[in-house]
Amino acid sequence: MTNEPIDNIQKLDACGYRCPMPVIRMEARLRRMAPGEQLLVRADDPVAALDIPHFCREAGHEARRRPDEQGHDAPICVFLVTRGPNPA
Repeated sequence: MTNEPIDNIQKLDACGYRCPMPVIRMEARLRRMAPGEQLLVRADDPVAALDIPHFCREAGHEARRRPDEQGHDAPICVFLVTRGPNPA
């Protein structure tokens, strides 16, 4: 896993949302992005750790899990999603 700089990466904080809202919010954001752009998604719903990569795989996007963040009350999953060539 590489540690890409996140300066030009859009961010989506889906913490506090439960399934299926993190994926729905991510999909809406990806639709407004150009192919190759990246979105850093944070979610605290445990199901998101499965749903986000599954949605991305099915839609042709790339989702790479980033190290979990520390210092939060609940575990946070973080994904760096690269928008694929097709609409979300």
